[in-house]
Amino acid sequence: MKADSCLPVWRGRLSAYMNYYNPSITTAVAATQPVNHNGPTLEKSAGPGVLKLALDVHLHQHVVAMQYDDSSPKPPQRFTPEKFLAWVKKQLGQGWQVVSCYEAGPFGYVLHRQLEALGVVNHVIRPRNWDDQHRRVKTDRTDALAMLNALDRYVAGNPRALAVVRVPTESQERLRSQSRVREGLKRDLKMTAQRGRGVALHYGHRLTGRWYGPRNWPKLELPEWLRQLLAPLRQMALALDAQVAALTRQLEEASTETKPKGLGALTEQELELEVCDWNRFQNRRQVGSYLGLCPGENSSGQRHHQGGITKCGNRRVRRTLVEASLRLLLHQPRYRLCRKWRQEFLGRKTTPRRKRQIIVALARGFAVDWWRIRTGRTTLEKLGLLPQP
Repeated sequence: MKADSCLPVWRGRLSAYMNYYNPSITTAVAATQPVNHNGPTLEKSAGPGVLKLALDVHLHQHVVAMQYDDSSPKPPQRFTPEKFLAWVKKQLGQGWQVVSCYEAGPFGYVLHRQLEALGVVNHVIRPRNWDDQHRRVKTDRTDALAMLNALDRYVAGNPRALAVVRVPTESQERLRSQSRVREGLKRDLKMTAQRGRGVALHYGHRLTGRWYGPRNWPKLELPEWLRQLLAPLRQMALALDAQVAALTRQLEEASTETKPKGLGALTEQELELEVCDWNRFQNRRQVGSYLGLCPGENSSGQRHHQGGITKCGNRRVRRTLVEASLRLLLHQPRYRLCRKWRQEFLGRKTTPRRKRQIIVALARGFAVDWWRIRTGRTTLEKLGLLPQP
């Protein structure tokens, strides 16, 4: 082959390489191509472009990784909360369309509402381990950069790049906090009571049940010095018990829905306050996924294996439904799921492992049925559930 005949081939290859590595050429070519995806999209503004921010939020400072339009990510910077909001306001004043994200955590949604008030499109996402390559290096800077890469893909149209958390309204969040505060106080009460049992056991005395109660305390056969030693723990337990009882009454009085027998007012309120809005779910699979009651799976090729539940959901709602399922087995003999599982659950040959599987299956099924009831898709009578008298 002559050298002159090779020139057109090399010219074509050189043109292809220039188109690939030249950002201006690739951007111009991409702008002429139609984009078709179902992910989140942003309308092109008349300003400079889109500014993407990934925040690693802390109490006294925020580590921010930023990317202007399609340029390379900038090195992460540290801001105090006040200076960060002022800097974001400045970027918005320059015409940038700001999109940000940060992980849900102990700081709630205050920053989210502050950013949205400024005009930022903010996403609160599920926490995750950003060290996908297992380099065993985890810092605020590496987390922010990895989060920024995921945000870039999410903005480009990949909805699976981020697991966005639904942000409740301020009223929903405050009502939900009442139930969670009660749960924390109840946990503290159990810990305080157990601490008193440990002190008494150290000196050869056994305390059971509500030993700190006004009925049980005078009946305890304890020496006077041990009573004085347990007195501070008893006062703490009584104060916590009174607070738990007051919050319980407050939650029960707020329950106005018609409930099936076995689902008490407190349980119903815990479900309502945690879910906030049952209309957020479009089908039963979304309900099961939110609860974490779906079976895990490890399948490849011809191998198909399903294991225990994923537990990748709201643990409070999951625990509440499991407790309610035990009561439904006792009080709802006509309920279709109870008719299916009741005999096997009460059978003598049923192993504890199988009973746990039945309870989980019943909890998952009842959650779907309760979603159907709360969204008007069915009624208690159609499902065979007896209403509370």
